Amino acid sequence: MKKNLFELEEKRLKEEIQKRGAKRVLVQLPEGLRPDGPRLATIVEDAGAIAIVSGDPCYGACDLPICETQSLAVDLIVHYGHTRMMRDIETPLSVIYMEARSKVNVKAAVEKAVDRLQLWNKIGLLSTVQHIHALNKVKKILEGAGKTVYIGDAGNTKYPGQVLGCDYSNAKLIAGKVEAFLFVGGGRFHALGLSLATMKPTIVADPFEKTAYSIETDVQKILKRRWAEISRAKEAGNFGVLIGLKPGQRNLEVAVRIKEDLEKNWKKAVLLAMREITPTTLSQFPTLEAYVNTACPRVALDEPLVFTKPVLTVKEAYVMIGKMRWEDLLREGII
Repeated sequence: MKKNLFELEEKRLKEEIQKRGAKRVLVQLPEGLRPDGPRLATIVEDAGAIAIVSGDPCYGACDLPICETQSLAVDLIVHYGHTRMMRDIETPLSVIYMEARSKVNVKAAVEKAVDRLQLWNKIGLLSTVQHIHALNKVKKILEGAGKTVYIGDAGNTKYPGQVLGCDYSNAKLIAGKVEAFLFVGGGRFHALGLSLATMKPTIVADPFEKTAYSIETDVQKILKRRWAEISRAKEAGNFGVLIGLKPGQRNLEVAVRIKEDLEKNWKKAVLLAMREITPTTLSQFPTLEAYVNTACPRVALDEPLVFTKPVLTVKEAYVMIGKMRWEDLLREGII
C-alpha cells in the first residue's frame, strides 16, 4: 500500500464528530486527497454519523459546499487541505478544517534550491499550509548558506509565510525587502501566483520530487498571453462580467462597478453569476465577445483552462479601458 504523504488527523476527525454530536457529515477533499475519501468515510461512520464524500471540485477554503449541505441535510462539513479564510464567510453550519500537513522531509529539495538562489542574498520564504510547519527548518538552511530570510505576516492568512491561490499578502508585505522568493511545495500553481503577485524571481523547492527549479520561463509566457488577451478584449463590444457564487469568491459590488466602468467606455455589459467558470459554460453565451472575471483571479491565468474568448481579471480590465497602465500593473502585481 502506498504510504500516506499527509497527516489526515483520523483520531481528531472521530473525536470532533462525537463531541459535536453530528449525525450527517460531508467530507470535502481537494483532488490529491480524493483516494482517501472512502477510508475517511469509514472513520466518520465509526464515529456514529452518516458519511457523504463530496465528488465536486474543491479549489480552496473559498469553495465550501454550502448549497450541497442544505440539500443533503448535512450538519457538519469536514474540509481537508486548507485553513479557514480570515475574511468572514457566512456558513449555516459547523465547518472543521483539517490542514493535511505534509509528512515529507523538505531538506533535500531546499538544499538544491540554495544552488538556484546564488544570484540573490535577500530571500522571501513562503509555502502552503501543507509545509508551513517546516519553514523554520528551511529558514535555518538558507541562513546557513549566508542568506537573509524574510517571512511575511500580513494577517490575512492563519500562518506567517502562508500563501493561498488567490492571496499573496504575506509575499507582498516583504516584496520590497527581498531580491527573490523561495516557495516550498509541490507543483507550479502557487509558485506562479507568487511570482505574478510580486513580479520577483521565484524558485520552487518541491519536497515530493526532491527537486528545485525556476518558474521564470512560465511567468514570461503568461505575461505575453495576458497582454495579448487585453489587446483582443479592446476590440470587443459586448462583455460578460462574471460573479462567482462560491462563498469566498462572491464580489458583487466589484462586478457592478466594473459593469458601470465598461459602459462608461462605450462597452455593453451583462452580469453573469455562476459556480464554475469554464470554457463550456461561457460558450453558452455566443453574443458575448469577452469577459471580466470578479471571482477567483486564477481562473483566467492558469494554462489548463483554454478560453476561446478573452477572460480578463479586474486589473486587466482597467488596463484595457485605460484606467490603469500595463507598467503599473506589472509593478503592482497581476494578482
